[in-house]
Amino acid sequence: MIENENKMPLLGDEFPKLSVQTTHGPLNLPEDMKGKWFVLFSHPADFTPVCTTEFVAFQKRYDEFEELGCQLVGLSVDQVFSHIKWTQWIKENLDVEIKFPIIAANDSVASALGMLHPHKGSNTVRAVFVVDPEGMVRLVLYYPQEVGRNIDEILRAVKALQVSDEKGVAMSANWPNNELLKDELIIPPATDEATAEERMNSGTCYDWWFCHKPND
Repeated sequence: MIENENKMPLLGDEFPKLSVQTTHGPLNLPEDMKGKWFVLFSHPADFTPVCTTEFVAFQKRYDEFEELGCQLVGLSVDQVFSHIKWTQWIKENLDVEIKFPIIAANDSVASALGMLHPHKGSNTVRAVFVVDPEGMVRLVLYYPQEVGRNIDEILRAVKALQVSDEKGVAMSANWPNNELLKDELIIPPATDEATAEERMNSGTCYDWWFCHKPND
């Protein structure tokens, strides 16, 4: 078994236990999120243009994440007072109220999550962790400081993970708008000859290893 030498969480790992201060008060992760999904995302710094557009975009989709039972949590190495002043600026100047908590991380917290990359300066990179109700890391994304995230893709990924867990299926590229399958779901490949032959006669397979079904 290969050990994770960097100590940063990988897919299938338990999210690291962290006690942090946020704009909504103290938060213990993942314990305080037990039973719900959450998306933790870091940004390089408050009062920066790209990060501001991201926070507005996350907030614009806040209700959609809430409908999925998914909490948003922001993070950077800025102090809480900076987060508070920045979110006040966003409300006053852009008429958007940031409703999710923002963590004021120290270097040890940022390092535990692999958010400090030596060649990208002292700020946290744009990391995204999607964590399930059991506290397990299900998706990890990293973006450089100069590229803003596609928030719709993060929302899509949470939806896809939830459907996959519920129905034991996989999702196609660009689901639910795939060029071949549209919103249909991919059935796991057959693991024996009888099932493979049965599926070939079902009319819902391109081949025995490539079968699909309606999303209903």
